[in-house]
Amino acid sequence: MKPNGTFHQHLVENLRTLIRDSGFAPGAKFLTEREIAEKFETSRPTANKALSSLVSAGLLEVRRGAGTFVCKNVLDYDLERLVSFTDKAEAAGKKPSTELLEYRPSKAAQVSPAILLRLNASAEETVVYMERIRLADSIPVIYERRHVAAKLCPKMTKTDAKGSLYACWTEKCGLNITGADETIHAVNASKEEADALKVKVGTACFKIVATGYVDGETPLWHEETFYRADVYEFRNRIGGLSGPQSAMGQIKE
Repeated sequence: MKPNGTFHQHLVENLRTLIRDSGFAPGAKFLTEREIAEKFETSRPTANKALSSLVSAGLLEVRRGAGTFVCKNVLDYDLERLVSFTDKAEAAGKKPSTELLEYRPSKAAQVSPAILLRLNASAEETVVYMERIRLADSIPVIYERRHVAAKLCPKMTKTDAKGSLYACWTEKCGLNITGADETIHAVNASKEEADALKVKVGTACFKIVATGYVDGETPLWHEETFYRADVYEFRNRIGGLSGPQSAMGQIKE
């Protein structure tokens, strides 16, 4: 088969189904690049690209020298890259859903100056405010308050906000999401946050304040998002120690 974009997506979906329906338990070793190429009659580079897509989506993980494995049944937050909550929940064997509490397009003049600064928006532009609760197996795990620069995603609708925004922005709106600046705090849930997450007031949560970008440094969204600390863990892989000279050399004012 010709390794075009359509075939790549088809292969990725086939592998998703294989993970979900073919007895690959969390932590199990997955097919190799060669085995995928043989099973689906494709090239090894195409198989490698599909594996990489599933690693990025959080369904698989690579263990150096050991192979590729199905991710464990846990909701984790990858600090190295943006990953859809929908993909993460499905990778953990959970059913994702969204409760949309509010979806309100407003003139930017009605939005706080701090948010406008983050979005680099003028008073004449439209900013969409939304509040959402993300659920895994019907259990609230994330509560978010988000502002979005409407001019960058005019095709986005209220219905889209009830599902994966990343999918809407990349597939429906054709946006190139290039990253986000994030700050993570440990907080105790206020009454509003506790009510949304169905926990007691004062329960420990992770609060992420983030601004996301498209095409380099163009702000698309700003959010305050609260994660339940009892069901989420944060994951990262860091490099080795640098020598004093090389470490200092990376610091820029």
